[in-house]
This record gives sequence, C-alpha cells and structure tokens, in this order.
Amino acid sequence: MARHSHTRVAVEQGKSMSVNSLKGAFFARSALFASLALGIFLLTESVRAADPVVIKFSHVVAPDTPKGKAAEKFKQLAEERTKGAVKIEIYPNSQLYKDKEELETLQLGTVQMLAPSLSKFGPLGAKEFEVFDLPYIFPSQAALRSVVDGPIGARLLKKLEGSGILGLAFWDNGFKVMSANKPLHVPSDFKGLKMRIQSSKVLDAQMRALSALPQVMAFSEVYQALQTGVVDGTENPPSNLYTQKMHEVQKHVTVSEHGYLGYAVVVNKAFWEGLPADVRSALNAAMKEATAYANEIAEQENIKALDAVNASGRTEIYVLTPAERAAWRAALLPVHQEMAGRIGADLIESINTTVTGP
Repeated sequence: MARHSHTRVAVEQGKSMSVNSLKGAFFARSALFASLALGIFLLTESVRAADPVVIKFSHVVAPDTPKGKAAEKFKQLAEERTKGAVKIEIYPNSQLYKDKEELETLQLGTVQMLAPSLSKFGPLGAKEFEVFDLPYIFPSQAALRSVVDGPIGARLLKKLEGSGILGLAFWDNGFKVMSANKPLHVPSDFKGLKMRIQSSKVLDAQMRALSALPQVMAFSEVYQALQTGVVDGTENPPSNLYTQKMHEVQKHVTVSEHGYLGYAVVVNKAFWEGLPADVRSALNAAMKEATAYANEIAEQENIKALDAVNASGRTEIYVLTPAERAAWRAALLPVHQEMAGRIGADLIESINTTVTGP
C-alpha cells in the first residue's frame, strides 16, 4: 500500500511539474512576442519621426534666374538649419502649375510654398499689390527696398492672410526692359503692337497708354507666342528674357526700366502654422538669409543677362536717351491717376512720400 501510495504521489507530482513547464513556456513566449511588438512599434515611431516634412516650392521661371537661384539657396539653408527635418522640393519652369493655377493650388495645400510675381495677388482681392506695376513709381532700387522692407510691405503681406496665405518675404527680380521685332524708342513706336502682359489691370492700362494692344498670357507660353507672331513683344527683367531665350525671337530690346517685377514668397497659412515652433523658427532664419541673397544677386544677374543677349548678336540693345525717357514718363505717369481708384490713392501717396521724402 505504501509503495502504491508513493507511486500515486509521484504521478501527481509529475503532472504538476508538466503544467508548470507549460505555463513557463507560455509566459516566456508571451514576453518574447511583447518584446518584439514593442521593438517594431519603437522602430516604426523612430522611422516616422525621421521622415522629413516635405515642402513643395513651385515657381514658373528657370533655375538660373534670380528667383530660381534664391529658391535653391533657401532649400540648402532650410535643410541645413532643420538638420534634415524638412525637405524642400523645388519645381521650376511651371513643371507643376502655370501662372493662373499656382495660387489656387497653394490655397488647397497641393503645394506649400510659392514666389509669385506681385501682380498675381490682385485677382485674390488684394488689388493693392498692383501698385508695384505702376510705371516709374520706384526711382531706384534703394527706393523700392525702403517700401517693401518697411511698414508698407508688412501691411501688404498681412492682407493675404484672409485668403489662407502667409507672406514671408519680398524677393527682387528687377526693373524691366521692352522687347519687340522693331525699335521701341518713343511711345508712338508701340502703336498697334500686341504686347504680352501678366494679368494686371495696371499693366493693361500701361500698354493702352502706349497705344499697344495688351495680351494676357502665361509666362510658359510666351516664347512660342513670340516665335509664331501671336504677340509682337513683351516686357521683362533681362534675366527672364535671356533665360527663356526670348532674345532668339526678338530683334530689339529697349532698356527702359519703366516698371518693376518682384515676388512675394508665400506659404499655405494652415500648413505653416501647423509646423513645430522650432522648425518654423529655423525656416524663418533660412528665409531671411535667402532673401538677402536673392536681393543681392538680382541686379548682377540682370547685368549679366543683358551682356549675354548683346554677345549673342541676335538682338540690338538700345538705352533710352534722357529726352526719350522723359517722353515715356509723360505717356505713362497718367496711369497712376487712372488706377488710383483701384489700388488706393492713399497707398500711392504713401509710396511717393516714402521714396521721395515728405
């Protein structure tokens, strides 16, 4: 009996040990799976944290223009200052969107950053930006900077916020030249010419004041339109004219400096304000440095472009005489009064006071 009883106890103990072994194996496997799951989660979070914020920066000009070079400079500085937390993707030459499309895509968030010419904000309801299109309103580069870098520039950028757009900076392109397949020395030379312009009521009035026929057209379409005779001429800073090869299809360029073409660097407001504060701070610092670079190189690039056009031998470059410039001014200055109701007489007066003194 005793032996039987011992045997029974041994069997019971054997059963007990088998169950404990199974429990131990189960908990060991559970701990392993939990550890693996935690590792996968941490790895996923690490990869997610390492994924850079992508900012698509779209523009319509060539990479070797002042704006194109400034965009590349901003990309370099932004990625350095954020230590790779932000990636800037630049799409030049209307690769993504044309003139008329880009502001709408910014508002929709399809792209996050643009640098449109100042004329383009008029159709958004910010008609005041068309003040930059007024002929001969800025007597010099220094006068221009005193406006855009001061209270007037800040107030203008503030007006964009109601459209879901945040203005970061003003970038120069430069003062414009006129081009055509005939000499343009005096206002009467423009009579009947089809001249391409950006969409701007001021530029429309400017060309009509010269008895020309203004034709609104996307920048990416201008070369072909000049080549085929759809339009006879255009106005541009020299860097735009040269990099788009317009001098190949325009026999005459007049250095008139009658108007200014500049840009506002803008972002989608909701996107920008959704970025972490430290990232925004780094990007603002990068933009400040890129803006100084943009405005420094613009004049140099335009001089180089005119030299290159001249060296090509395809186009005659003509500089207005003082008497001819006076005739242009006399023909074009009435546009200021004509557009005062649209732009705001007070704004025009404020700019005149800023650039000439009280």
